[in-house]
Amino acid sequence: MCKGRLIVACFLEPENIMDSRLAGCIREMKDRIEMRQNGTIMDADGVIDMIEGDEPFSQLIVAVELDEFGINEDVDRFIRTLRWLEDEKPLDGVVCGIIVDGKGELYTKDEGRRIAFALSRAGGILPGKPFVEATGNLRNFDIMAQNLKVRSNLEAYKRCCSDLIMKVRDFNVEDYRINMPRILAVHASSRKTSNSLELWSKVRSNLEGKAEIEEIQIRNGEIWDCRGCRFEQCLHHGEKGTCFYGGHMVEKVYPAVLKCDVIVFICPNYNDSVSADIMAVINRLTALFRTNDFSRKRVYAIVVSGYSGGDLVAKQILGAINLNKNFMLPGGFALLATANTPGSINEVPDIDEKAYAFAKRILLES
Repeated sequence: MCKGRLIVACFLEPENIMDSRLAGCIREMKDRIEMRQNGTIMDADGVIDMIEGDEPFSQLIVAVELDEFGINEDVDRFIRTLRWLEDEKPLDGVVCGIIVDGKGELYTKDEGRRIAFALSRAGGILPGKPFVEATGNLRNFDIMAQNLKVRSNLEAYKRCCSDLIMKVRDFNVEDYRINMPRILAVHASSRKTSNSLELWSKVRSNLEGKAEIEEIQIRNGEIWDCRGCRFEQCLHHGEKGTCFYGGHMVEKVYPAVLKCDVIVFICPNYNDSVSADIMAVINRLTALFRTNDFSRKRVYAIVVSGYSGGDLVAKQILGAINLNKNFMLPGGFALLATANTPGSINEVPDIDEKAYAFAKRILLES
């Protein structure tokens, strides 16, 4: 993709275009987008035609308005196009951001994760916290409005949209290319039976000598889940690099996370979710997140399902670590496979080639 061209793709409800809150927000930023940011505002058909026609651009903001039922049919067409062209990686190297504006209090987060997953599968890159969501009553901006010291939640929403465009515009993937990156692999599995660890071993063999690799195993019950401390208490512990519960999380995981450039979550599919131990790790990262900038770190996931649903687990990692905790999400961040009985991962067609390609993505090699 060529450098410099920003596309703001607007998926709006045409019958409400004049009263649309999102359309008004985009209109207010029109001059900045088109003149100062060298950008182009276009509708769903325009961006789909560009992707299908392989026209070059380097940044993409997907701005979506949901109806009262949480649906936008043009977004469905857009995602269908990305999935259709997925193997060709039509967004390879394109830096992406997402805005979702809803009519009610539901569906915005889910739609954001769905879009983010499709963008990454198509090769798109998402900086840390690349998502602005607006629920119908904008109550989700109560705290943000206070932090930004603005007069209204609507003003906070507009500010966040503007800041997201600047974040996408200023992002440079070259800042993440590191000789001998430090990779942290986190898992809670048994090597004797785990297809997920077997797949990780294939990936790791292609990383040896090109990266510093540390593995941390989370044993059952070794890390207690977050107790939900008050913000001030969590911040207090975070400033000291600790957490209320202490233990293995503080002694081993926190230092490893701070040191690493890349974190790889190795996740078997447990009831269409990450395991309780991995979830505890993710939740307990909050104290560290309060006082540290994770935006220069990248997150990847290896997910093996016994039957189906690997995409659900990958979206869970994406939502928690990229949308929430500010890690950068590279294109093709998740390696997904289906294998049931121990060792059957080795029977998956082309699995060694897929592991090799995934290792190259971790190393940011073309």
